[in-house]
Formats: sequence, C-alpha cells, structure tokens
Amino acid sequence: MEETMLVPPWLEPLLSSTFFTVCRVHGDSTRSECNMYCLDCAGDPFCYYCRSSRHADHRVIQIRRSSYHDVVRVSEVQKELDISEVQTYVINSARVMFLNERPQPRTSKGVSRVCEICARSLLDTFRFCSLGCKLVGIKRNGDACFVLDTKVDREDGGEVSREREGLREGIGQDIYPSTPPHTSSNSRRRKGIPQRAPLWS
Repeated sequence: MEETMLVPPWLEPLLSSTFFTVCRVHGDSTRSECNMYCLDCAGDPFCYYCRSSRHADHRVIQIRRSSYHDVVRVSEVQKELDISEVQTYVINSARVMFLNERPQPRTSKGVSRVCEICARSLLDTFRFCSLGCKLVGIKRNGDACFVLDTKVDREDGGEVSREREGLREGIGQDIYPSTPPHTSSNSRRRKGIPQRAPLWS
C-alpha cells in the first residue's frame, strides 16, 4: 500500500501517545516523567531511567512541552523523517516542531497561507503546522512523504520526487508572512506616444 511507503510504522503510535505522565517503575525518582519515545520499539513513552535500562542501543527521541503542546527538536527527528513542508519554531534557543495540530479560533488578517489541515497561520514556504497535519495530508492526497528515500513510486506509475530540501526556518512561536510590497498605480507605463497640440495661426 502506498501509504505504508510514505510513513514510517512508528510515527502514528508516537503522535497518539500521551507524554509527561509519571513512570510506574521510577515514580519516586527526580526524572520520572515519561517524555522519551523509542522508534525501534514503538511502544509506550518512558522515563530517563527506563531508557538506560531498556533502550540503551535504540533510536530514542525526547519530547518537550511548549504552551501545553508536545514538541520535538528538529535535530533529533530530521535524521529519521523527511520534515520538509512542516513549519519549525525557535523555542528556548532550540529549533523544534509540534507533534500535532494546534487549530486557531480564527485566522489573523493579512495572513496569506495557512496549514492545509487545521488552518493555522503559516509562513509562505510551509504547508503544515505539525507532523500530525502532514500525516493527514499524506493520507488525503499522497503528495507528501516522511521517508528519506530520494524517490517513492506511486501506484499510478509516476514518481514523487523526495530530494531533501534545506530546512526551511521559521523564527519565534507565532510567525506570520510579510506583507507583499505595495505597487503604486503611478508606476504603470504610458500607453502610446503623447501628441503635441496643433499650432493655430
């Protein structure tokens, strides 16, 4: 199935997981919050101590919180996913992206581009506000991809080009596109050549 070629098997379990609960094994320890996720096991989130005892040689990412939403550092996830077309933010000096959608009650005036899935304001160079919204976009349209392969075959016989793009950067937690430059109506070229009025004797 085409969808399985475009999305790694651990992504949907990651996006549906609940993080920052207290570890049932190490609940009395200082770092007992479950904010780690193993891409090899694709199971439940776990704490710092579970990582060292059960996932020492596995691919593990750490989930963080920003404004009550789960985020992951770009430096951790870009090695495992094609994250192009997903907006990034700089929070606490680290570039991150959100795991799931954060819909806005209404779109601000002057915003020319929004997330294709949840309508959150975006920069012009992005299509999605989060990894979850990109996943929905892949399921709906099949015109995006998470796999880092150069090309992915389509069922209709064509190909989707997956050449890695440079990371498109967004700065700050709330980013809005710049206003297009104003074009003055006086800058239009004249039509035809002006004619001098005739001289009367």
